[in-house]
Amino acid sequence: MYGKPRTKEEQFGKAHIRKNDLVVVRAGKDRGKQGKVLRVIPAKATAIVERVNFLKKHTRPNPGKNQAGGILDREAPISVSNLQVVCPSCGEATRIGSKSTDDGNTRVCKKCDAEV
Repeated sequence: MYGKPRTKEEQFGKAHIRKNDLVVVRAGKDRGKQGKVLRVIPAKATAIVERVNFLKKHTRPNPGKNQAGGILDREAPISVSNLQVVCPSCGEATRIGSKSTDDGNTRVCKKCDAEV
């Protein structure tokens, strides 16, 4: 608890967002947009969301890989604290809780108490 954190999880906490979750952006330039989580980076507490937080990447042509050069639009990581999970049953942005069952813990919606 005191001093330097030993692991990355101790430093940033466990992420409430997982791959393939439908999330809504709560803050930033893309506030209100929804998208599917493509990748979660727990070491930096960030996630890459489909069609959210685009940046321009200048690429050089590479004939060996058959790639054309130019300016590409690609998704950049966004902080997990700016994202909120959309519940599949009620369709609203909600916080996530956990409930213990016979086969382990499951994630549940805090609004409608349905399994996420």
